[in-house]
Amino acid sequence: MMNTIKIKNNSEEIPVGKIVCVGRNYAEHIKEMGSAAPKLPMYFMKPASTLIHSGENIIHPSYSNNLHHEVELVLLIGETIKDADDAAAEKAIIGYGVGLDMTLRDLQQQCKENGTPWEIAKSFDTCAVLSEFVLKNNYNLLGDEKITLSVNDKVRQNSSLEHMIFSAVEIVKYISSRITLHKGDLIYTGTPEGVGKVERGDIIKASIEGIGSLESKVV
Repeated sequence: MMNTIKIKNNSEEIPVGKIVCVGRNYAEHIKEMGSAAPKLPMYFMKPASTLIHSGENIIHPSYSNNLHHEVELVLLIGETIKDADDAAAEKAIIGYGVGLDMTLRDLQQQCKENGTPWEIAKSFDTCAVLSEFVLKNNYNLLGDEKITLSVNDKVRQNSSLEHMIFSAVEIVKYISSRITLHKGDLIYTGTPEGVGKVERGDIIKASIEGIGSLESKVV
């Protein structure tokens, strides 16, 4: 079954294309991970089949003992673009959502130590959680919205989009210089500090001021 994107107050459901995820886009998160700040946006991919919507369960893989939450602003691409300039990148973004980039931190650390790709730690069933989208026509992104996440109603991530190293437009512009973007593609824009472990039975709630919220249970 093809995954689709849900839009607030709109009956249209857009088929999901690529899921492109940006890493290391908040300075404090880079510090907590002991990583180096990138000079250009650093990205990886998740298959569209890994996507679930708010209210659906996150399945904790049996082969990991350290599943982490990461709340992110997600961009919805609405047209085909390649080598976009600032204006084209801005125009191509048609909506905003709240996402969770679930990460198997123990496997990611092994990948880093072995110099191998991260996909095994970042691409697994239910690892990409998504809220409904608000269309840009209905919401003007200011860039200083609060972004928060709680586990069992205890706040863990509490930051602002103003702390993003690369803006939404810069991210889209750069990614389009490497791969063509199409309608229905999603771009996760990185997570702030405060990431942490979740266990089976935990309830994750995440929100971005003015955009929306999501909730998911780990099973």
